[in-house]
Amino acid sequence: MTRYTALPIDAVALEELRTTDDAGRPCVPYTATTAEAGSPLRCCLKPVEECERIALVSYAPLRRWAAETGARPGAYDEQGPVFIHVTDEDCPGYTPDPGRYPFDRPGARRTLRRYDARGHIAGGALLEIPQNATAGFDAALDEAFADPAVVLVHVRALEYGCLHYAVRRPTAP
Repeated sequence: MTRYTALPIDAVALEELRTTDDAGRPCVPYTATTAEAGSPLRCCLKPVEECERIALVSYAPLRRWAAETGARPGAYDEQGPVFIHVTDEDCPGYTPDPGRYPFDRPGARRTLRRYDARGHIAGGALLEIPQNATAGFDAALDEAFADPAVVLVHVRALEYGCLHYAVRRPTAP
């Protein structure tokens, strides 16, 4: 059982990105090839399958989170490339698997970038995903949220730096 919840791109942002991305460019749908197969989709947190209708768009996750929370990330605001399905009909949506985190292949490397309530970077860590991937992610997120200033963590691919998903500090029951 995972202790934290991976968050895909929310529905409102996803609809906006399907028209114009966060860099102001129009969404350009295409059919996925073998080159994209296996890449992470941020709408449903599943891997791209060959022949799916997808788009590669610029996404500014911290900017969107800041607009929701009132944070002011300033220079820490950034945007990067993410794959999305081009319509809701193409996308199965995200259904969390309580026993695992998305994109948790043992041996893959992730950075867990931490942010405080202002939206400023509050540290980070490298995670080489162990054989027990769930325990590895739980431990890395426990470490991140042990700092009371950390309210948000971005799980990113080490090699490309792109966002896989966000995790927010759990709220007390």
